[in-house]
Amino acid sequence: MELLTYHNLLTLLSLVLLQFVLGLDNLLYIAIESKRAKIEHQRNVQRIGIYGAMVLRIVLLFVLIKAISSFEGSVFTIHSSLLVGDFNLHSLIVLFGGVFIIYTATSEIIHMLNLDAHEDGDRKTKSTNAIILSIILMNLIFSFDSILVAMALTDEFLIMAIAIVTGGLIMIFLVDKVASFLKKNRMFEVLGLFILFIVGIMLLSEGGHLAHLRILGNEVTPMSKTTFYFVITTLILVDTVQSIYQKNLRKGKT
Repeated sequence: MELLTYHNLLTLLSLVLLQFVLGLDNLLYIAIESKRAKIEHQRNVQRIGIYGAMVLRIVLLFVLIKAISSFEGSVFTIHSSLLVGDFNLHSLIVLFGGVFIIYTATSEIIHMLNLDAHEDGDRKTKSTNAIILSIILMNLIFSFDSILVAMALTDEFLIMAIAIVTGGLIMIFLVDKVASFLKKNRMFEVLGLFILFIVGIMLLSEGGHLAHLRILGNEVTPMSKTTFYFVITTLILVDTVQSIYQKNLRKGKT
């Protein structure tokens, strides 16, 4: 019954909200990545990926609680005229996530530039297992910082686990809606890919900051959440205004 205190309930609500806000970019990645599976498998890919990620998030939470020092301890260092940095496991995971997301977004954008990209039949598909694995891995990378924040807010493992499961269930409920919206509004898929690209840049800057990375003597600083949301809001506004403008132009020609 000690768990059912006002403080713990308020903490749980804050963590669920945190999981939702920090999971929006993850939700976008899942919706876009699942499209690379066969149409009849896409729904299962989304659900299995999120369920698998929930389980591994709880495992990661347990590991971080027991061995946080191993994630923060130095793995290797670089000292040269070009690069200076002290890399730990946390920074390497975040940097890997940034590179992978940028690669995914860039390859999808290049695919869209193909003249036949609008034909789903020409789209290169991946195996179901490969897509599920990539969703689970990226889910873990996205959740790393949110788990660390959760650990700073409470010491109760059960509270953090409930927040993770609740966040995963919310994602399962919303992912179909996001995927359906992108399918019906293909123009916003381009916007989503560029948002994903910016997420990759943000992860790279965060990973570089964690590694105390300096490039040609210049320190890498993390992109603030305020800057990230400002850029995203600007992109959405520009895309929305441009879409309305193009529709008005088409109406004027008819």
